[in-house]
Parts: sequence; C-alpha cells; structure tokens
Amino acid sequence: MMKKLRIVNKRKFKKSICFILLILMVILFISLSSYSNTKTKYKIDFISKGDTLWSIAEKEIKYNKYYKGKDIRQAIYEIKQLNNLSNNNLAEGTSIKIPTY
Repeated sequence: MMKKLRIVNKRKFKKSICFILLILMVILFISLSSYSNTKTKYKIDFISKGDTLWSIAEKEIKYNKYYKGKDIRQAIYEIKQLNNLSNNNLAEGTSIKIPTY
C-alpha cells in the first residue's frame, strides 16, 4: 500500500517551492549567458617592431571579449600555447593566431 502524503505546513512548503524555483532560474540564466556556448574564432595578427607578448596580451585583454577579465599571464600563456612558441621572442613580420568571439 502506498502511504498518502500530506502537507503539514503550507507556508513552509510554498517558501521551499519558491526557493527551488529561484535556484533553477539562476542556474538557467547562468548557463544561457555563458560564453562556453559561443564558438571560438581566431584572428591573425602580424608582429610589428617593438611588439612583445606582454603588449599583445595587454591589448587583447582590453579589446577582446575572449580575454576580458583574465590575468595577463594567463593570456600570454594561451597565446604561446596556441602558436607553439617555446619562448617570448617574437620576430617582426611573423603572424600569430589569437582567439576571439
């Protein structure tokens, strides 16, 4: 036999349901506004005289949504990894790939 459930405290039950719905709405909002669903594109940037990985990363953090809010060291690391750079030396005229949204 199945036991019949009864709501003892209706006010507490309503508060619990509202709280659960609020949590679900927050989770849904966060998942929809996440950049993880956005496809990463790449742009090609050519190295000019005086460019360094630091200056490039600094510019990308300022103007590129992909790097917005990231630490400059993380941006440099990602650019180095993406372009298979073993050190921080950049040759004038060479191209590097930079992720964007």
